[in-house]
Formats: sequence, C-alpha cells, structure tokens
Amino acid sequence: MTPTASARVFSNLPRPLLPPPMLSTLLLRHRLPSSSPTRSPLRVLAAAMSSSSAPSPSAHGGRKPNRLAAEHSPYLLQHAYNPVDWYPWGEEAFEKARAKNVPIFLSIGYSTCHWCHVMEVESFENEEVAKLLNDWFVSIKVDREERPDVDKVYMTYVSALHGGGGWPLSVFLSPSLKPLMGGTYFPPDDKYGRPGFKTVLRKVKEAWETKRDALERTGNLVIEQLKDALSAKADSKDVPNDLAAVSVDECVEKLTSSYDPKFGGFGSAPKFPRLVEDCIMLYKFRKHLEAGKESEAQDIMKMVTHTLDCMSRGGVHDHIGGGFHRYSVDECWHVPHFEKMLYDQGQIVNVYLDTYLITGDEYYSTTARDILDYLRRDMIGEEGEIFSAEDADSAEYEGAPRKKEGAFYVWSSKEIEDTLGENAELFKNHYYVKSSGNCDLSRMSDPHNEFSGKNVLIERKPASLMAPKCGKSLDEYSQILGDCRRKLFDVRSKRPRPHLDDKVIVSWNGLAISAFARASQILKSAPTAKRFYFPVTGCNPVEYLEVAEKAANFIKEKLYDASSKRLHHSYRNGPSKAPGFLDDYAFLINGLLDLYEFGGKIEWLLWAVQLQGTQDELFLDKQGGGYFNTPAEDPSVLLRVKEDYDGAEPSGNSVAAINLIRLSSIFDAAKSDGYKRNVEHLLAVFETRLRNLSIALPLMCCAADMLSVPSRKQVVLVGHKGSAEFQDMVAATFSAYDPNRTVIQIDPRNTEEMEFWDSNNANIAQMARSSPSEKPAVAHVCQDFKCSPPVSSPGALRDLLNKTVAAASSSA
Repeated sequence: MTPTASARVFSNLPRPLLPPPMLSTLLLRHRLPSSSPTRSPLRVLAAAMSSSSAPSPSAHGGRKPNRLAAEHSPYLLQHAYNPVDWYPWGEEAFEKARAKNVPIFLSIGYSTCHWCHVMEVESFENEEVAKLLNDWFVSIKVDREERPDVDKVYMTYVSALHGGGGWPLSVFLSPSLKPLMGGTYFPPDDKYGRPGFKTVLRKVKEAWETKRDALERTGNLVIEQLKDALSAKADSKDVPNDLAAVSVDECVEKLTSSYDPKFGGFGSAPKFPRLVEDCIMLYKFRKHLEAGKESEAQDIMKMVTHTLDCMSRGGVHDHIGGGFHRYSVDECWHVPHFEKMLYDQGQIVNVYLDTYLITGDEYYSTTARDILDYLRRDMIGEEGEIFSAEDADSAEYEGAPRKKEGAFYVWSSKEIEDTLGENAELFKNHYYVKSSGNCDLSRMSDPHNEFSGKNVLIERKPASLMAPKCGKSLDEYSQILGDCRRKLFDVRSKRPRPHLDDKVIVSWNGLAISAFARASQILKSAPTAKRFYFPVTGCNPVEYLEVAEKAANFIKEKLYDASSKRLHHSYRNGPSKAPGFLDDYAFLINGLLDLYEFGGKIEWLLWAVQLQGTQDELFLDKQGGGYFNTPAEDPSVLLRVKEDYDGAEPSGNSVAAINLIRLSSIFDAAKSDGYKRNVEHLLAVFETRLRNLSIALPLMCCAADMLSVPSRKQVVLVGHKGSAEFQDMVAATFSAYDPNRTVIQIDPRNTEEMEFWDSNNANIAQMARSSPSEKPAVAHVCQDFKCSPPVSSPGALRDLLNKTVAAASSSA
C-alpha cells in the first residue's frame, strides 16, 4: 500500500502539504532541519509565554493549569495554562482515548520553535478551538527534544505522506496510536492555501464517525509499511572493497556540484550549517594530500574556507554575543532564523578548529573561541551542565504584549549612533547598518518587510580590507570594533531575553564536550601574543578542558545509573522519564573518547568502553546489523528505526561507526576484531544508500573510508602527564589535522592505567614500560604495523607526524 493510498481515506480533507513522492525518496529527508513549514507574515504574530517554569494563573487571565504544569519540560510548561485539556505522552492519555473511543490529537514541538509559538497563540489559546479538541479528542503534547523516539515515528509518517515535515507536528492517531492523518502548522481558519485547524478537526471527527474501520486498517498498514521500509538489514557482514572510495568520491562530487561560489555553502536558500558536509570535504582534502593531489586538495579547501568565511561574517553569526543562529533564510547567510541550538554550536566549533589546523589562519580559531565563550557565558549551569537552546522570539521591550522573532538581536541605526557616539560611523560601515534597515541583500531576506528600519549585522568585507580605508592598523581597527561590540552587548543585555531552554540533553552535551576537549589542545598552537576582541575572552585553552570535564561529570552523576550502566536522555529538575537513545550513547562516547585523547584521563576511556557495551546491548541488531535508535522496551513507540541520515545532527549509526573504529585501534586483537565486525556489518546494512545516496550520509562515508585504512595511525605518549614537557608533546600531537589518528596517553607510574593496558593491550603496556624513565615525555608513532623510533621533543614529533603525510604522498 502506498502513502497516497493511505491518504485517500482523508480525500475529503484539504491537504496541508504537497502530494507525496515515492516513499523510498522521502525517507531520505524525513529528518528535516527546518522548524518552520513555510515563511509568511505570521512571523510577527505574538508568541506564547516562554518560561522555564509554569507561570502563575494571573499571567493567564486566571485560567487553571492543566496536567502539563506537573511536567519538567520547558515546552510542556509553556502550554500548562492553555484551555486545551492536554495530557503528556503516557498510558493515562491512551487509556482515556480507549475509554472515550475517540481519536488522539498529538502535537509535537519544542520550546524554541517559532511556529510552535504561533500555533499556540492562534489555536491552543483559543477557547473555541480548545472546546473542539476537548470534546472530540484526547490531546497529547510532546517535547520532541525530550521524546525524540515518539517524534521520529510520526515525523517519518508525515514526511512519507506529504513530502515534507517540520514543527509543530500535528498528527491524529487512533487509540492504538496508529496514525490517521497529519501535517505541520495549521492556521486557525482556512487561509494561505492551507486548511484551517478548525476545519481539520471537524473533518477528522466526521471521518472517525463514518469511516473508522477503514481509518484503522489504513493506520495499521501504514505502520507495517514503514516498519518494512525502515528495517534495513544485511545478511552478509562483508563490506565490498570499493565501497569507501565510491561513497566518499560520489558524496564530494555531489556537494561540489551544489556549491555556491558566490556566498559559499552547498545548495540554495534557506542555508543551514549542515556541518557533516564540511567534515567530508575536509576529510577528502586530507585524502588528496596523502595521494599527492595538491591542486585537488586546495580546490576543496577553497570551498570550505569560503563557506566558513561567509558564515562567520554573515548575520547567521551573532557578532555581539557570539555563537551561531539556526540557519539563514537567504542565500547570503544574512537574515537568520534566530534560535540558537547547542547541537549546532559544538559541530561548528569542530569544523572551524579543523580548518584552523589545516590553514593556520587564526580567523578560524578565533571563531571557534567566539562560540565556546558564548556557551560558557550564557549556556552553562552552576554544576557544569550545558543547556539546550535559546529561542528566536522575544519581547521588544518589557511588558510588550507580543514577541517578535529576532527582537533581541536586531538594531536600528539610531540605537547604534546613540550607543557608540564617535565610532558609530565606522561600526555602521563595517556591519552594513542603514537607517532604512539592511535586510535588502536578497529578495528572500525580508519578503514581508518585517525588519523595516532594523539591521541584522553582517560584515560584507573583512576587517583587513576595511581598516586601511579608515587609515587605521588592523589591530587598532579591530580594537575599536571590539569595544563597540561590548557597548552594544551591554545595551542588549538590558532587553528582554529570549527564552532559555535549560533542559540538558545527553547527546547534545556529547557534541559540546567534544568541541571543548579538542579546543583545549588545538588552540595551544596559536601565538601566545595573540590579541582577542570582544566577545572573545582569550582565555587559556586549558579552561575549555575543565568545561568539558564538568559537563561529563554532570552527566555521570545526574543522568547515568551506575548499577544498570544506562543513561537517561535528558535532565531538568531531575532525570527525564525517557531512557537514553542511540544518539545519547554514540555522541557521548565520541565526546568521552575526545576527552581521553585530548585530556589524558583514563576514567573517560573506561566509561566510553562501558557505555559502548551498553549501547550494543540495547540497540545493536545482532542478526541484521546496525543500530536501532531506540531500545525495544516501550510498546507505545511503534517504530524502531535504523537512522542513517546525517542532517543537522549526524546520525547515531554514523557516529557509532566512527566510535567503533576508534575503539578498535586502542585494544588488542580480541576486542578490536569484535568492534570491527560490528562496523563492517553496520556498513553492509547501508551499502546501497552509501553507493546511491551518499550525499545523505557524509559522515558514514567517512566511516567507510576510515575502516578501509589498513592501519590507523597511533600516537602513544608516555611520561608524566602533569609535566609541562608532556603537555607540550600533547599539543604537538594535535597541531595538524588528521582524522585517522588515535592518541593514547599513558603514565607508567599510574597503577590503574597500567592494569588497564596490561588487560587490554599488552603491546601498549610494554611500550610504556620500555620508554626511558628519565624523560618526562616520549612519543611513539605507529602505522602500517610498525613504530618509528621514539622522540622526546615537540619539534621532533611534529616533524615525524608531517613525514607520515609526505610518505603517504610519495607512495601514492
């Protein structure tokens, strides 16, 4: 049965989205990065009250709270005073629907979702709409960030049915939780070519009363069809020899053909920073370099650096406070959708760090610091936990009746003049500030004139070109800009802030832990005399390692059950009811491996290994290969998906594959072979996709190539970890970009470490024992099943690591 057939039962309903193409194609993109179904003048409508706790009844006209007031999720609490009789996802709601014999209305969103706010104000705060929902349905509200497993099931359905999806997600279910009909945002009344929500409610009620049997049969068939489509498995555990080269080359070729040479990025507007695209381009750069293809390597770097330059100079970058917004609505990275998501920040940092390692250009290291310093200042709790997101919408002034998207971030020319005085003109010229507003660089930037008279800061030219025009040195010019940004930051701090989603999500913390840990060593290679300008603090990179360790400790103390060795998914006023999902384990393991490699504490490697065992127990398909995204324990979750799409976040399977490859290079053959077999089986599951649709799986393409490398490079650092000499060797190890390198730090004096290596890799233990004890730090570089003579100085180590690239190039 096709998706079209499943929609025929609702042929009397207006279609909320486009007719569906083939299911096999749609399942590629069911995990859309966009949170807005479309763009329209509704952007300026009032948003719902954003609060991290349930507001008082007086703030809602004396309304009594509904069940959501007892929840911890910021998104659910935002709806705690709706007149809709909301239930959280759970058996109480399911039983109510069965007892009343009525359909379920499922609404899924998240606290910083602009269009979720719009639909709340228009429909869920509307007494007439609430009465229809309360009389005819059981209404359930779900935070997609708290229950990504539930979101995945119904987003997959809606995307397969209609050719797209987004949030808010609006789905009607049978009491047995099978989908009947769904869409995204619905206006309250018929307009904008969309059915009004009240119309939809009436039509669904009528169809349920007159065609219930057909509806339920259809729902059952749709779920079975999706199970078949998403239950990828492989009988063979062998990976063809050509898969790595074919998948990487095809993906890079597709990305190259979609590259925007004018504004950077891959594809057209709206432009999302899909960082896995940059990851595979940098990976291919290294492969070209090793093959002696210097020209091809530089062609790739030009695309990456131009993209990163345009992103950092664009309005998608918060020049005043640091960090990056979700995406740009135009092709020139200018006018963003203003929410800030943690999962973006961590990935962006790592791409800028890698680009810095390759180019040596401090512009990229400074941008990485900009993001990390934003997170430290605004997104980290008292116990080291890292929060999830900041909203796009906020009030223009205290007591304003409405919220507007971007109100916290945009500026009038007069505000800048009043704040900056004599430096106002210099600042305005640098950031393209105009009295009429500057959202005019593209017809897509502000099609409805919502930002008339407002400016989204953008650097159309770099400071190095602007400074001479003002008769100033680059340092003097940069200092003036930094001082101006600080003054504007102080003014902006007095505005009503966007809502902070202070939920702690394990997977997103894992991405951030990786970024902070890597920055702690990579940034040591920057000149010590380097000057920094606000909002960059210029802290000692070691402080970033402390941030990473605190975040990891928070997860271990608050979100990990040592007895069961299991994770919870999220935390806010306590652990969530939801268990850890594949992404939580895979992303955290990745972060812990980085914490070990860059920080050196064996405890993080031990925990990563332990979590890998739990991940295999809960999610691994031992017969069919690959990992499911959810444990098989919740009967209310109808689909177990093997996610492979590397989108705004990489897929759990892609990250898991790389984790297994990294772990296999640490352990001796017995354990290493087991890790490799799981990777091979995983890649076999997705072989067809890797060959035919590689652009959807950039990170998994990298994993396939990493597996094909005959012997992953090992750098074994032996010595006194606390010594300055040892730390200088660690920094030298990470002074070049090399995605196929494993770093092992070991102190022979540490009994716990030596016991670990004696049990898990006797060769490493022997290497540590045989290293000269009088030297505070010694490095062994091993590859292709042989090790070079040990070196004991950072310069010698850098030379040795560079020689391995030259050797690979000469043998190509």
